[in-house]
Amino acid sequence: MSSDLSIPSSIRRFVTGESPAMLIDGAHVPAVSGETFETLNPATGELLAHLPAADTPDVDRAVAAARRAFEDGPWATMKPFDRQRIMMRFADLVEANHEDLAILDTLDMGAPIQRMRGNLRRAVGMARFYAGLTTALRGETIANSIPGDFQTQTLREPVGVVGAIIPWNNPHIAFIWKVGAAIAAGCTVVLKPAEEASLSALWLGEMLLEAGLPNGVVNVVTGFGETAGAALSAHPGVDKIAFTGSTATGQAIVRAASSTLKRVTLELGGKSPNIVFKDADLDLAVPGAAMAAFINSGQVCSAGTRLFVERDIYDDFVSAMSAYSQSLTVGNGLDATTQLGPLVSQTQLERVTSYFAIGRAEGAAVSSGGERLVEGDFASGYYVAPTIFTDVHNEMRVATEEIFGPVVSVMAFDDYESVVRLANASPFGLGGGVWTNDLNKANRTVKALRTGTVWVNCYGQMDPAVPFGGYRMSGYGREGGVQHLDEFLETKAVWIQTH
Repeated sequence: MSSDLSIPSSIRRFVTGESPAMLIDGAHVPAVSGETFETLNPATGELLAHLPAADTPDVDRAVAAARRAFEDGPWATMKPFDRQRIMMRFADLVEANHEDLAILDTLDMGAPIQRMRGNLRRAVGMARFYAGLTTALRGETIANSIPGDFQTQTLREPVGVVGAIIPWNNPHIAFIWKVGAAIAAGCTVVLKPAEEASLSALWLGEMLLEAGLPNGVVNVVTGFGETAGAALSAHPGVDKIAFTGSTATGQAIVRAASSTLKRVTLELGGKSPNIVFKDADLDLAVPGAAMAAFINSGQVCSAGTRLFVERDIYDDFVSAMSAYSQSLTVGNGLDATTQLGPLVSQTQLERVTSYFAIGRAEGAAVSSGGERLVEGDFASGYYVAPTIFTDVHNEMRVATEEIFGPVVSVMAFDDYESVVRLANASPFGLGGGVWTNDLNKANRTVKALRTGTVWVNCYGQMDPAVPFGGYRMSGYGREGGVQHLDEFLETKAVWIQTH
């Protein structure tokens, strides 16, 4: 389980136990209080860095910088072409440094290096996609029915200062996803990364400055949700909050934002259904369904963790999926052979392992996994075995609550109507999967599922041009696609009497 990668010089300053600074108004600064917190390598438990613990005064400072940049700085009058050129330079820097970004995120949150390397196309593609949209913003001319000569049109204008709060499960992707759309629309940003994985956000903020972004357009503050995140959500100088994370935190953000009625978009949790019909190609469906739940050690908001398998193939499917899960290599993410890394933190480890006891107490059986890995090199990290629960009912906690670990509940179904009813019997609606060789059945199920994304004979594919978001308690608003920029734009109606 030893690492086969050395630490590149470009990221050594982030992982030497010292204190990387926050980025506010183009300057590297500590927290006003001087307080810091630790960030640890989840594969080993070793200290990576002490990070500034931002609180209200730091958020005030960052929001003021973003407001000045939005209203008075060069960003306010910069032409779309010039914003686009900066964003293209940023994309080039991301591409040139992506290997080191991948290693930094692997150190910070534990994901396998091969998965982080696999983000290259998506990371660079997102940056260039949003760069392209900077020159594609447009209003419209509208025919009106008012007596007299009036011209009516709309203008699209940036919403203003955006508070962006991102999760830890794919850090550099989350940064580009939030910041790319906001600055393409002409907004300015105060970004708070997750306290569990903040390092790549600090480096990406520096890359934006290197690309030519004016000071104050993007500011990065590190700290905890209950302090820095809460201050950002309630701040009267913030015009919009863009958040990805848990449903409970999303609810708290909505409450905080309501004091100023700022706009909010939320990409929240899920308990996504994944349906395997008996006519599916099982050579695809078995590994596909397993990795729909286990990829990134299950730390994916849209993971297919409620697996419905048609009863005729249920036993064989569970047996094959258990064998597949037991073949997966769990280990230090810096080892190129690792397929599943550790969980991100001790807190997440305790949460996930608590569900092993909860599931058994509810009457579920464990077909595979169901334990923390503690032998040898596993002892110092936060590792669990990929886990398959069977004998599950859709009302059990393991089938209703988002665990955010490599845990899947497998349930049998008898007919189409019952599985659609079970799949939709959830407060969430983020993702969903369908496995069948019957095109008519696939299309019918796609329409029936109340989720923001449905994958057919695949799971988890993402592209910058395709919108992503949830129904119901999985949030509102969309990220990705041209729809994403709408979340950062106001529409102004203009009336001109022409005589």
